[in-house]
Amino acid sequence: MVSRVITAARIAGHGHALPPAIDHAAVWDGFFAAHYNGSSTAERIWRNAGITTRHAVIDPRVEDVTSWSTGARMRRFATEAMPLGKAAVAQALADAGLDARDVGLLAVASCTGYATPGLDILLARDLGMADDVQRLHIGHMGCYAALPGLGAVADFVVARDRPAVLLCLELTSLHVQPATDNVQQMVAHALFADAAAAIVLLPQGDAGEQARGLELVDVVARTDVSTVDQMTWDITDLGFRMGLSPKVPDVLARHIEPVVRTLLERHDLTIDNVAGWAIHPGGRRIVDVAAQQLHLPPALAEPSYDVLRDVGNCSSATVLLVIERLLDAGTLNPGDPVVAMAFGPGLTLYAGLLRVSAGGC
Repeated sequence: MVSRVITAARIAGHGHALPPAIDHAAVWDGFFAAHYNGSSTAERIWRNAGITTRHAVIDPRVEDVTSWSTGARMRRFATEAMPLGKAAVAQALADAGLDARDVGLLAVASCTGYATPGLDILLARDLGMADDVQRLHIGHMGCYAALPGLGAVADFVVARDRPAVLLCLELTSLHVQPATDNVQQMVAHALFADAAAAIVLLPQGDAGEQARGLELVDVVARTDVSTVDQMTWDITDLGFRMGLSPKVPDVLARHIEPVVRTLLERHDLTIDNVAGWAIHPGGRRIVDVAAQQLHLPPALAEPSYDVLRDVGNCSSATVLLVIERLLDAGTLNPGDPVVAMAFGPGLTLYAGLLRVSAGGC
């Protein structure tokens, strides 16, 4: 008998779950206008965020969490995260046509909440995964966590010839901070929202040319430690507090093109060869800078702008939502290269090269 050679891991299913929708303008009018005492700066930031709708497990117009302890916020995280995570993973498994008991690894990424036993254990139990399923928790990496998570999960799939699931689940609405005149806090509150997004990865064999999916080809990272203080996510007694320098887009502008070029040149590709782009929409200016540095036609950046408009910045889950948009659009053809990018504390830039399987996506 000739053994099968596993050549890659492919995204064969995806799913997401969102808490209730909130009109972006209405939540300014109903809470943050008073929170910031009518600050014209805060209102301008809010109105220019490029967001129409956000989703949140806590509507600040109903529950004001600004005085909640970190412990209270973590207890609420455990309560709210479970149904969202379960729904997102179940949807991804169904999309891949995979039974939960066949999963070899469940990885969960989050920087907005913690519990022990963790979501990985509790979700594996509630979804009916086998009791020997391996688990990985990816914590506090911020908005770029999906891509190192994808790399680690794909390595497991290729090495073990078993399916795996990656879940990114972020509940940023739990971390609204007491009012200050700090512009960085105004930006954070204007951008961040809640979501759970999951993908299923299956082994791609040497004889599986017609398999459907998006194969992971390569992942690269670049961390500019000279700017380590320009994006932070600090644990305080009143939840987690974002530090977000206005210099971040300028720092990313220095690195985006050379990092992407390095990734593509490893595989004899150029930027012009890439058919789809999943750029993490950290904010409108982030997407603007990425598109400008890469000289992308406007249509190729639209999925990122659309996700920002429809759900906001959902930290690590967001780039998976953009990938989902690309797959659902039906515009990619077998063999097409796709690049995913995300950015976070460090400052860190991750980029992943994917390719549409011969069977399409």
